[in-house]
Amino acid sequence: MGNIKERVAYLQGLTQGLNVNERSAEGKLLINIIDVLDDMAEEFNNIQMVQEDLETYVESMDDDLTDLEDEVYEDIDGEELVEVQCPSCHETVSFESSLLESDDDLEVSCPHCGDIVYDSTLEIEVSNMDNGQAVNSEFRYGIHPGI
Repeated sequence: MGNIKERVAYLQGLTQGLNVNERSAEGKLLINIIDVLDDMAEEFNNIQMVQEDLETYVESMDDDLTDLEDEVYEDIDGEELVEVQCPSCHETVSFESSLLESDDDLEVSCPHCGDIVYDSTLEIEVSNMDNGQAVNSEFRYGIHPGI
């Protein structure tokens, strides 16, 4: 951008050196064109400075977000997650596997539609199909039966 400013300054000096004045129509036109070019070069310079400030700000935000992600997801890295599909909206919902072993009454809701995808108080029957026999047993914990 500095190059544009320098070139406009050269044109201004050239018009003064050639004694271009506002008395003639052509002189008036050239002087006004050079003034407009000077204003444009100044605006380009201002835009460049604002752009550099925005780049610095966005880089700072990116660094802060990276730090925050590292802090938040640091705890999740070591834990196993359970992924289930919501019976209503069919979005995948993830939650910590330790919730399945909790003695507290818990419900996990889909963050997309709000329907329950896990209810620790739900009793379901499970069939053991490994050996071809259906063995009924009741679980205290269960994934929503729609899954």
